[in-house]
This record gives sequence, structure tokens and C-alpha cells, in this order.
Amino acid sequence: MVARIKFVESLRDVMHYNENKLKEKVASFIHAANYGKDTDRLGFTERYKRLELQAAYHETAEKKIVHISLNFDPAEKLDKTRLAEIADAYMQRIGFGGQPYLVYEHYDAQHPHIHIVSTNIRRDGTRIKSHYIGKEKSEPARKEIEKLFGLIPAESGKQKELFQLKHETLARILTQYKYTSIHELNAVLKHINIMADRCRPESRTYKHGGLVYRKLDKNGDPTGVPVKASQIYLKPGLKFLEEKFKQNEELRKPFKQRIKNAVDFAFAGRPVGTMNEFIAALKKERIEVVLRENDKGVIYGLTYIDTEKKCVFNGSDLDSKKQYSANAIQERLKGETFTQQNKQQQKQEPQQINIPRQKQQKDNSAQQIIPFPATDGTQKFKSISPSDGKNILQELIQPEYANDQIPYELKKQKRKRKRKRHHL
Repeated sequence: MVARIKFVESLRDVMHYNENKLKEKVASFIHAANYGKDTDRLGFTERYKRLELQAAYHETAEKKIVHISLNFDPAEKLDKTRLAEIADAYMQRIGFGGQPYLVYEHYDAQHPHIHIVSTNIRRDGTRIKSHYIGKEKSEPARKEIEKLFGLIPAESGKQKELFQLKHETLARILTQYKYTSIHELNAVLKHINIMADRCRPESRTYKHGGLVYRKLDKNGDPTGVPVKASQIYLKPGLKFLEEKFKQNEELRKPFKQRIKNAVDFAFAGRPVGTMNEFIAALKKERIEVVLRENDKGVIYGLTYIDTEKKCVFNGSDLDSKKQYSANAIQERLKGETFTQQNKQQQKQEPQQINIPRQKQQKDNSAQQIIPFPATDGTQKFKSISPSDGKNILQELIQPEYANDQIPYELKKQKRKRKRKRHHL
């Protein structure tokens, strides 16, 4: 048996969690203690009000609600009466025997488990101490109850590892995700530090078509005692997975284009230049990218996990031309990086202007010829020597100043005499 204790602020949240399980028909209300009324005669309002009133006896306490789950080995066969007895024995041993509490049996996981809701506020307004309750009270209570009721000990080798395999999450991944190989399944399981393992080809497990599940450490390496698939509720052995592979091959096809579009948009809509930028861009679309690397750190494969549509694809499986494989993506990243470098270089370099050269000088290599408008409307040319310290662009943008000195002869104009008209 494994016990988990949480002290929380909101009675409403805890009650709604358990009561909603009743509505979804994945739980049963099986027991109430210290309510002064039979369990089957208590409605939701009575269950809620009793705990609310007692918690109110202490006005300043913040976390006055206790939410406990007792989890049992999948092999246990426990009816409602036995579960209620175990709940009473446990609450008595941790100091909550006189408190009002409710017991719900849940069916939403592959192992039997119950949830207990209570308060740590007594009727006199004092508070039950919660410091070190796990180590000093809950752990000794668990061991006593396992012996008293003949339960499978949680601390016994494989069973302890079994509980640490995060049953509920594992079950959701196995049943909801669309994968077509153990490798693709492990790409998803890696996120919860678990892997499915056929073991070595020479092993007895492999030769007999067996499968085990292992915990992974922070470095992604297997650790602890492996758990046989047959010991897990769904019994997700090799036969189970092979049936899933066949079903998922067709089920995932409609979602292939979504991943391809996300990859293409990462390069077109918001250009990426590194693998980290590529991974971050797809993550915004709820697509995880898992890199497959060799011992030297060379990337040889990509796996795409669509967490929204719950499907998994190897990059090379997305199209026949392998445009989304590890090699193709790395080539696209190199091309994008090269393009970005060119753009950056163009921003830094001055813009060049092509100016036609005129063969009016004998030594064109020593001078640059530029056109400029003359005052009479014609086009003349001006030579600029490199020694002038000016370039063509600078010269072109300088204003031209016309000669304001006009010869006197051009200014002087003969006045025409007006002819006198003789009127008749």
C-alpha cells in the first residue's frame, strides 16, 4: 500500500474533484465516518457542510483540508467493506480517527485506490499537527495495515518500482497516443522517465517475446528493478503493443499534414537558423521534437510528437522524399544560416552604384569619370582622381553650383522704340 497526504486550502476543489468522478461513473462514495448518519443516506450537501462547519472552528488557519489517497497493488482484490475498514484503521493510526471524513473508491487507474477527505481542525478549534506526519505516523501506519490486512508490501523490490512507474500517466500514453513502434512509444515515455525494453537479444525475456518497463534516471539511463509488462494493470506486453502498432498506422495518417505544415512554416514564416530555434518554433505548435544522437553527439534521426493530436512520427516517415528527416532538416538549417549571414553582410557593406565609364581620358585606371549637367542643358563629364579622397557616390550627392557671373553684353538688351500710331 502507498499513502499520499496533501493539506490544501479549498474544500470546494477537493469535493468537486471526487464528486465529479461520481458523475463520470469512475468512482463510488463508499464510507463516511463521524457524520452521525448512515453513509447511504448522506447527500452531497450534508457531506460538504459537515466538513465546512468543522473547518470553520479555526479562523486563521490556511490549509485546513486533508486529501489522502491510499493506493494498492494491482493484484489486490478488495471489496468496498475491506476498503472502508482499511480507511478507518489508517485514519485512526495517523490521529484522524475522531475527525469527520469521507471515503471514495476510484476506478480511473489500473490499480485499486481510495481517496479520503477530512479536516485537520478539531471541534474545539485546535489543529492536528501535520509536521512530519508522513514519516512519523503515515509510514508506520502503512506497515501495520499491510500486515493486519495481508496486503502486498509497497516496499518489496519490484512492487515498489511498480508504484513508481506513474501508472495513470503510463496508461493514458499507451491507450491514447498513436505510435507504430517501440521506438516511437519510448519517445513519448521518455517525458515521464519510463521506457519499454525488450532486453538484449540473447536474454530470456527477448527470446520468449517478453517486455519489461524500466525507470530512467535524470540522464535517461535505465535504473532500478525492471517491471514485467504482465505485472502492470493493462498488461502492455509485446502482443498488446503490436496490435496497437497496426491500429495506429491508419489512425495517425490524418494528422501527418499538420506536422509537415508546422515544419515548413518554421522555415518560411519565422525563419530558424539553429536546431534549438527549430525545436522552440515547433513547441509553440504543441509539437515536441526528439533528437536521436549517436555516442559522438551526431544527430541521425528526428521524432515528432504531436501532443495536441497525440500522434508520433519519425521524420523519414512523413513523406517519400525524406524532406523532414534529420539530414534534410539539418541541410535546411545550414541553408537558412547561410542566407541570414548574407543578409547581415549586405546590411554592413555600402551600396555600390554602377556608373558608365567614358573613354575621354587616356588613363582610366587612375581616374573615375562621372557625368553632371551643365548650365546650358548639355551633359558634361568630370574626372575624379583617387587621390582626391572621394568616391563616386560622395561626388554624385554633392550639389552643383552654377556660375552666377554673366557677361555684361548678355545682360544689355536694346530697347525697342514704340512706334507712334497716327490716329486718322
